[in-house]
Amino acid sequence: MSWAAEDAGPIQYGLDDAEAFGTVFDAYFGEIHLYVAQRLGADSAEDVVADTFLIAFRKRAQYDPARATVRSWLYGIATKLVGKHRRQEARTLRALGRHGPDLDAPGHEDRVSARVSAQSLRPSLAAALAELHQRDRDVVQLVALAGLSHDEVAAALGIPYGTVASRLNRARKKLRAALGGANPMLALEEADHG
Repeated sequence: MSWAAEDAGPIQYGLDDAEAFGTVFDAYFGEIHLYVAQRLGADSAEDVVADTFLIAFRKRAQYDPARATVRSWLYGIATKLVGKHRRQEARTLRALGRHGPDLDAPGHEDRVSARVSAQSLRPSLAAALAELHQRDRDVVQLVALAGLSHDEVAAALGIPYGTVASRLNRARKKLRAALGGANPMLALEEADHG
């Protein structure tokens, strides 16, 4: 089995080598944690990320490098676990749609993190995201929050590339319509600078 950290180059590990899996954990924990925290909030992130790596460790013999990179595989596991929390996520987004973000982030690091998280969304964007079907919201947020390519999203979710493109296109149309034709990314950038 080849566990390949995309930025570190390919490294060979044995399936039963727990220390080698520790290297995978070290390479991807922060990235996966940030993604999950942006989807569910910091309180839920620790448990979901721990479960993500526990499942990955238990299922490491089933990992197929021909189907996905380790990174995409981990994002797929995390997204499935986030899906289990989808009702809470939708409730959070709807509440943000009604009440807006919490602007009392104490430090610079917290403000930067909050700026890109669900809690920092304009109320109208949060409400629009909450109205998307879960499968469309997963694609949008894997692209927007995790920065995955269409190929990586396809691998992470186990869906065809074309399905990723159509879900993303459908979600963008719905989001723009809900926001009165405004581009949500431009609105977020303007809020940061204004």
